[in-house]
Amino acid sequence: MFEKLPRCKVFRDPLYGYIKVEYKLIAKLIDTKEVQRLRRISQLSGVSMVFQTAEHSRFTHSLGAYQMANLVLENVSGAESLSEYERILFLCSALLHDIGHGPYSHAFETVMKVSHEEMTARLILSKYSEVNMVLNEEDKGLASDIASIILHKGKFTVIESLVSSQLDVDRMDYLSRDAYFTGAAYGVIDKERLLRCMLIKDNKVYVRASGVHSVESYIMSRYHMYWQVYFHPVARAYEVILESIYKRIKDLTENGINVDASVSSFLNAISDDIDIREYVNLDDAYVNGFIKQLTNSSDHILKELSIDFMNRHLFKYIDINKEQDQAELLKIEEKYKNKENSRYYYYEISITSSAYLETNSSLPLDINEITILLPNGEAMPLEEYSPIIKGLIQTSLKKSTRIFYHED
Repeated sequence: MFEKLPRCKVFRDPLYGYIKVEYKLIAKLIDTKEVQRLRRISQLSGVSMVFQTAEHSRFTHSLGAYQMANLVLENVSGAESLSEYERILFLCSALLHDIGHGPYSHAFETVMKVSHEEMTARLILSKYSEVNMVLNEEDKGLASDIASIILHKGKFTVIESLVSSQLDVDRMDYLSRDAYFTGAAYGVIDKERLLRCMLIKDNKVYVRASGVHSVESYIMSRYHMYWQVYFHPVARAYEVILESIYKRIKDLTENGINVDASVSSFLNAISDDIDIREYVNLDDAYVNGFIKQLTNSSDHILKELSIDFMNRHLFKYIDINKEQDQAELLKIEEKYKNKENSRYYYYEISITSSAYLETNSSLPLDINEITILLPNGEAMPLEEYSPIIKGLIQTSLKKSTRIFYHED
């Protein structure tokens, strides 16, 4: 039995009203330094340069994902079949799923070349983390089981699907939360209806045929949020400055040039042998601090990029999928591409995304599959049941290639 608090703890939230914490284990995890660190990491990184109110943190999203897990347990048919241990696994995994994110989130993954999921699992399993200590005090198997869920090892397939798939507690929270804080109305989804139409049966998550319209709406909302918010070129223009700063620091250090004492934790965290203890020192405030220091750097590239970052002097960009002046495009390419230090000042970035990932029939179990359960008990992949989704698979694949460059 997992011990409950004498009195339920609550967090006020604009989406859910109250987020309730009943278990002592969850309360202890929330108070760990790894989870509290998420208060200092922006959920949307450079997006706040476009949508100025999008300044919410990964901590608020993690609590939101945890609350969505609570709502799944309360409202999804078949969830009562989960044992108490499985319910705790689900709640902990939802709460901890993002603790591996670096400062400014995805921009940091580019320089580290390690996914945030892998870093999350490392933190959960590390003997140096408070999260690991709290989990081990409760149950010696919890940490490894939660890490296996984060890494999709297939041990707890239902929970893996509910935590990370095409229809999961992570996405249901961040789409709603990001829509709320950006003001993007097309990100609003009907979470209550989605939960009522979901069910757990035979160790698999299904959606009742009666709920297919809410799923279609959810998928369209997600598609629009990605292209209108998450992939916004101005947000990307801000993030490439940060990537250039990271690269320049790394290059100078590898050439034996001392950059600044303030970047020591950053360098230790991105080394081949990642120091977990240094990694948890990294957050947006730390990065902002050393970049502010570097505005006085003796290296003119670092100094220029740092000033640009602190003062929102963004890279210019051209969408090369659209019609534009070819002479102007060639002029920019000639000026920047393959020139000295162009790796800091010139980027060609391609993004490809589809509204829905088609079921991978080659896999024995594809947790990304959204399966519709018909009234007669027959199960059918969403793309076979819904002509709208079938049409989206055929027509929604979209590719955008943009050139980002630093204008002299």
